[in-house]
Amino acid sequence: MDWLLVFTLIASALRATTPLLFAALGGLFSERGGIVNIALEGIIIFGALAAAIATQLVEAPYLASDPNASVWFAPWIGVLAAMVCGGFVGWLHAFISIRYKADQIISGTAINLMAIGLPAVILKGMYDNTSTSKPVVNRLPEVGPEFAAGTFQFSPLVFLAFILVPIVWFVLFKTPFGLRLRSVGEHPEAAESVGINVRRMRYYGVILSGVLGGLAGAYLSIGNLNQFISEMSGGRGFIALAALIFGKWHPIGVLGATLLFGAFQSAATLLGGGNLLPSTIVESIPFILTMLVLAGFIGRAVAPKAIGKPYEK
Repeated sequence: MDWLLVFTLIASALRATTPLLFAALGGLFSERGGIVNIALEGIIIFGALAAAIATQLVEAPYLASDPNASVWFAPWIGVLAAMVCGGFVGWLHAFISIRYKADQIISGTAINLMAIGLPAVILKGMYDNTSTSKPVVNRLPEVGPEFAAGTFQFSPLVFLAFILVPIVWFVLFKTPFGLRLRSVGEHPEAAESVGINVRRMRYYGVILSGVLGGLAGAYLSIGNLNQFISEMSGGRGFIALAALIFGKWHPIGVLGATLLFGAFQSAATLLGGGNLLPSTIVESIPFILTMLVLAGFIGRAVAPKAIGKPYEK
């Protein structure tokens, strides 16, 4: 029984890590290119909404004729919709920050505020409520060995999140694209002098961050649950940014940081399930531990030198 509890905790931590890892890897592309992406929280929400609505709309005609129909491709279209939606919101943040040189924090905050109000309007128009979408029947499947009563069966997005870590490392540090992206985040004037289009590279970085943030949202709405719930990101976008700082803007460091924060969230869930502490304290544990960790490490992390600075050609 003790081993079952340990395996359950590990599996819960991996599930909690997945959306954080997607979002933090996305933020890595954006901030390595010099753009602060505080809009990750809003991007996750928009991605979750797009995934749930697209899945429900695709499966609806099939379920109308056969309530037991297995529309296996519907959630994958939902995932694609989340990526497209996240990429568009990322582009919007990039357009405001790069084209019009607006304050990147203000732009990201505006998107986060929009993610609170706009989904409510969409849900009201489609489902006649402002908090949840219609549940989907065909959510993402869970795969893996049936070990410990199915404990280690996960959504494919869980595997994808961890597979992306070495891929992102290779792209950033072993490809011309990664070299160009890092150069515009460190010294855009020098990058421009050797023919690198600084603005274009920054657009690429922020749009990629939006795509990965959309994947985080898709996991929450159709991978972990089966519907969109208002503000279901629960601060994960901000925790992902904290993990990015804690991980020193490096994919391996980001992996370690998100695993740590995922373990915090898993432990908080366990405490809440056991009714050992009041729910308000339990819900605040991941954020309290995040602040404690950053208080000890933020002085040691060195951000890209040009981060947050508009570029004048």
